[in-house]
Amino acid sequence: MSLSLTPLAALATEPAPWPVLQAGALLLAWALDRRFGEPPNAWHPVAWLGSVLGPLGRWLRGRPPWAAFVGGALVWCVLAGGLVAGAWALQAWLRTLPAVLAVPLLALLLKPLFAARMLCDEVRAVEVALQQGLDAGRSRLSWLVSRDVRALSATQVRESAIETLAENLNDSVIAPLAWFAVAGLPGAVLYRFANTADAMWGYRGDWEWAGKWAARADDGLSWPTARLTALLLRPAWRAADWARLRGEAARTPSPNGGWPMGAMALRLDICLGKPGVYALNPRGRAPEAADVDTALRRTQSATRWWMTMLAGGWLGWALMGVAGGPA
Repeated sequence: MSLSLTPLAALATEPAPWPVLQAGALLLAWALDRRFGEPPNAWHPVAWLGSVLGPLGRWLRGRPPWAAFVGGALVWCVLAGGLVAGAWALQAWLRTLPAVLAVPLLALLLKPLFAARMLCDEVRAVEVALQQGLDAGRSRLSWLVSRDVRALSATQVRESAIETLAENLNDSVIAPLAWFAVAGLPGAVLYRFANTADAMWGYRGDWEWAGKWAARADDGLSWPTARLTALLLRPAWRAADWARLRGEAARTPSPNGGWPMGAMALRLDICLGKPGVYALNPRGRAPEAADVDTALRRTQSATRWWMTMLAGGWLGWALMGVAGGPA
């Protein structure tokens, strides 16, 4: 009996190997996300970040192009450096704590850095509103996209909702957890900061120079994970299918967004597009209400695959006796 209790007793008294800590925190954070969704804005670190980026961006936007670019790059680097340093210090401290404390604390820090439930809930809400009327659907979609929704048809509202679902599967779920796998909590924090800065600053027009650094940084960090997200949506596991997906992705001006969106279009055999900009899988049929449900199921399946692969990989790593990881 004493031998069987030894591992359990160790959880309360000894630090866990890093892979065990990662796996436990991820699974607990995922459970919290499924049960509660996002914390209120008053307690949400990403909302705090937005309250800092907003006024700084508006000030930079009014500068001359060279000053806006240099200022935007400097502000981005200073904020990113401070956040990564803070995350590194927190992680180093957590790794000294007994596992029974470190796992839930790391889970609480990790949870705001990804948003699986909220993404699906918000896209589902667009379809629910659309069933009530076109104006209601447009209004709800405006919560998710920056484009002008006033002239969109019902089909275009669904296209935009499904595109947002696919693109944000990468931005809100796959990418932050991939960077958590690569570089621990500092990696997830860096990605969430970069993606938030791009979402707030990375526009054309008045924002062109102030947000250029933020946009390029987000492009670089999202480049591998956008392609991984496309694989998790499973339209292109054969070489010929991958070539087709690559062709669809190239239709969009974004170096990354076309990959998960094109994958979803091919997976559902529907056409997704932005009027006057691109059409993905143009021979596909127009999306219907049932396609939104199918897209949500595909997104949830991809999320489950990703969580299982990460947690299983970390636990397998621990079982092989590897206790290293990010400092």
